[in-house]
Amino acid sequence: MLRISLSTWVKMLLLAVLTTTLLAACGGTSQPGTKATPHMDAPDGTASVYKSNCISCHGTDLQGRMGTQTNLQQVGARMSEADIVTQLQNGKGSMPPFKDRLTSEEIAGLATWLAGKK
Repeated sequence: MLRISLSTWVKMLLLAVLTTTLLAACGGTSQPGTKATPHMDAPDGTASVYKSNCISCHGTDLQGRMGTQTNLQQVGARMSEADIVTQLQNGKGSMPPFKDRLTSEEIAGLATWLAGKK
């Protein structure tokens, strides 16, 4: 017969409670009666470009995956459409340039959409 000490049981119980709490916190982010803000509301063509080229660094909901500087949820409040075009074309910091990868129409579509994020 397996014997487990009281301190081991307490540790196991605390671990189970902690795990349950953490998993519950990973659930939905909306409170009952509130509406989540849809950040991925781009037109189909622009959404496709974003998903193919931007999602790995900027995330599925524009939340940023490489630090706060990659969060695009309110990028239009800090950058103009022209500034966004320039950054998409030439890159900046850890962001690579996309002028040779995307068409000017794709860059313009992304910039227009992102400039509206305020």
